[in-house]
Amino acid sequence: MKLRITLIFAAAAAMALTGCVSNKKYATLQQQYDDLQSNYQQAQVELAKSHTKGQTLEERLTEAQKANDELKTAYAAMQKTLDQSIATGSQSSVNISKLVDEINASNKYIKQLVDAKSKSDSLNMVLTNNLTRSLSRDELRDIDIKVLKGVVYISLSDNMLYKSGSYEITPAAMETLGKIAKIIKDYKEYDVLVEGNTDNVPISRENIRNNWDLSALRASSVVQVLQNDFGIDPKRLTAGGRGEYNPVAENDSESGKARNRRTEIIITPELDDFLELIDQAPETETAE
Repeated sequence: MKLRITLIFAAAAAMALTGCVSNKKYATLQQQYDDLQSNYQQAQVELAKSHTKGQTLEERLTEAQKANDELKTAYAAMQKTLDQSIATGSQSSVNISKLVDEINASNKYIKQLVDAKSKSDSLNMVLTNNLTRSLSRDELRDIDIKVLKGVVYISLSDNMLYKSGSYEITPAAMETLGKIAKIIKDYKEYDVLVEGNTDNVPISRENIRNNWDLSALRASSVVQVLQNDFGIDPKRLTAGGRGEYNPVAENDSESGKARNRRTEIIITPELDDFLELIDQAPETETAE
């Protein structure tokens, strides 16, 4: 009996150090707990019997008392382990539930982002195809159309839009801008940024101080044509000049300079849609 009590006490002490138990281990603990209660009661009976047999059973009494103390200690340890297991099990259930909720929210948010990107990619593809089909071969020689990171870039050469050193739109360019405007009007969910760019040759024109002025005036001219001549909502339009500081080629050759003298019409989804998605991003608790 002493050996079995010692083993039970050792098992209880070991399990008391494990903080969290599985359902199977919990059932085992519960069974051992019940066994300890039974053993404790049996020890009490044996102790009572020892008293009835007088002083001649002093050795058995001492052993029984020791066994009783060991059982009490094991009983207390087992009770503590069970209490910890119940508390830890309850907390684990709460943590797991929170984790599942966070995973579900994250999956929903990811799906929204994927859907938004798919929608944007599809619209960009249709927009680009429609624009390309509407332009003639001659126009396409002076226009570069590409999609980068969900944004449509329409780059128009300087010699197609303006006279050299000027910001006034040529009559020949009006037809091309009209075709672009028709596509823009069909995609009301998109905003339009017009950026002017120059080469690094200093400008020397009256009332134009430098290439910053020239690039901004050219962008403004295109924006006003889109608004006044083709009915684009001005709330969707933005004009900006980048001067010589956003080159796409080296300025050490005439061909490089010609590429840098360009006006870009940048068609992008409304920023509010993406800001709304960002606001919907699920919050997660940082584990301590």
